[in-house]
Amino acid sequence: QVQLVETGGGLVQAGESLTLSCAASGSIRTINAMGWYRQAPGKQRELVAFISSSTNVADSVKGRFTISRDNAKKTVVLQMNNLKPEDTAVYYCNSRGVLWNSLPYDTWGQGTQVTVSS
Repeated sequence: QVQLVETGGGLVQAGESLTLSCAASGSIRTINAMGWYRQAPGKQRELVAFISSSTNVADSVKGRFTISRDNAKKTVVLQMNNLKPEDTAVYYCNSRGVLWNSLPYDTWGQGTQVTVSS
């Protein structure tokens, strides 16, 4: 099985920054995609930033958020700058790939709260 450990959530004021990290572990042969989604109360979960064969960043955070990966550590990092109150949400890491038994996996982290006050 695959486990995702998320760190870095917290409470900040508008204009400040946070860094989220997600580390994958388990019987992973290949990570095909890894990144972040978020869900605010009463809203659907939405893509924030994701890395597969290319990097995808939501328009709402483009220019403020940057996603990067460390393949050796099986980790993705989301650098969030100039945070706004509308960024407040639970942020979930997601990873998709192939296990050593050749079966595909699609795993979610438990979520980490990001709260931005005005």
